[in-house]
Amino acid sequence: MLELLTTAQMATADHLAIEGGVPGIRLMEKAGAAVARAVTARVPEGRVLVLCGPGNNGGDGFVAARRLRAAGREVIVHLLGDPARVSGDARIAFDRWGGPTHPADLPLPEAAGIVDALFGAGLDRPIEGLAAKIVAAVNASRLPVIAVDVPSGVSGNTGEVMGTAIEAVASVTFFRLKPGHLLCPGRELCGEVTLADIGIPASVLDAIGPRSWRNGRALWAESMRAPGAGSHKYRRGHAVVVSGGLARTGAARLAAGAALRAGAGLVTVASPPDALVVNASHLTAVMLGRMDGPESLGAMLSDGRVTAAALGPGLGLSAAEGTLVDAALAAPVALVLDADALTLWQDAPDALFDAIAAREAPVILTPHEGEFARLFPDLTTGPKPERARAAAARAAATVVLKGADTVIAAPDGRVAINDNAPAWLATAGSGDVLAGIATGFLAQGMPGFEAAAAAVWFHGAAGTEAGPGLTAEDLEPALRTVLRRLWAPAGLVLP
Repeated sequence: MLELLTTAQMATADHLAIEGGVPGIRLMEKAGAAVARAVTARVPEGRVLVLCGPGNNGGDGFVAARRLRAAGREVIVHLLGDPARVSGDARIAFDRWGGPTHPADLPLPEAAGIVDALFGAGLDRPIEGLAAKIVAAVNASRLPVIAVDVPSGVSGNTGEVMGTAIEAVASVTFFRLKPGHLLCPGRELCGEVTLADIGIPASVLDAIGPRSWRNGRALWAESMRAPGAGSHKYRRGHAVVVSGGLARTGAARLAAGAALRAGAGLVTVASPPDALVVNASHLTAVMLGRMDGPESLGAMLSDGRVTAAALGPGLGLSAAEGTLVDAALAAPVALVLDADALTLWQDAPDALFDAIAAREAPVILTPHEGEFARLFPDLTTGPKPERARAAAARAAATVVLKGADTVIAAPDGRVAINDNAPAWLATAGSGDVLAGIATGFLAQGMPGFEAAAAAVWFHGAAGTEAGPGLTAEDLEPALRTVLRRLWAPAGLVLP
């Protein structure tokens, strides 16, 4: 269940389920019951304050209030707005609640926990006035808040804060997650997210056709192939990582080690002459090749056994390094362009995109926000998934827009949002390792989008495995542990 639905798509899912014979009030009853269970788990005793709005989000809150009261809990319900505005299924839930409903006001009554059922994920304007004051009071209370769908004030589509937003310890959402559950800052404000089944059949997705997913194994596992009995190193792919000059070699070695650990059968560091000795002194399983310039690199990449290459980590920004990127773009291998290999094109991004469009082999671009802005200066505002999607279409490449909520976008419009990366991955060299993992997967024949999404996921998993205090060097051995764990169900892990 990795599909992500926008608020409009979720409304369509509700509509299709109701058209198919599922009463809307039944969906609301199941949603409210799921919220009540979450409250019981998080706030097992004491009074519960349920803050309801006049829409369907509030309807879920009325159901939760009734369920909690039936379980013997003391419940206080506050309604923001005129009770006469409550209509449809929410009205049925309001009437079934049947208990006292107080106008939402300040100060908030004493409680052990709060249910936030004020505004749903489709909020399209900033929270203001009394509602904003209530949000501030809820946050100031430091009480555990269980949000219905998303915390009030968080956009379900973008994760952005609409003026102000409630800080929840947990959110209960329904059928499928929304982008706002994974994108920052919404992800932090949601707390622990529970996805509840409320009876919407999965078949409605056929009519909706989602194009966004939560990054996970189901997106790319079928593209990963474990080596068979007849495999040898060249069948597993040969990756080349281009090194920078004498004082800039470490980044390429980090990438090369990660590519080898990701499963490439061979990895070669293409080194300029002045860096050969320093690279040789640090490389063992990774091979070393002399690279005298663009012609030399072009010849290396034209060897039919070479299947992928990475350029950018520690490369340098001179015109000479630019000719190396030109040579790689002209070669018939899959490419990962990172860091300097992106910045080199900041004055002529369209020339880069034209060169990529003329290729057959896939290209992955891995910019952080600064590098992205240099290549796509008109795409610096707006929802992150839409910016990445537009960039991928323009560049004819898979774009990995890095950050705490990394977005992977394919030229055909597919988007994955990653949410497994720990904060301690924000360390020097971490991006070089990511580029290497992606190169290793490309070398083995994975398509561009799948290779990029898998690389981002494994990068995050390795960061979690390595734990706090990690440095980039710790990611390679942690990656091995994560890979062993992935293959274990298939019986492919040796003792």
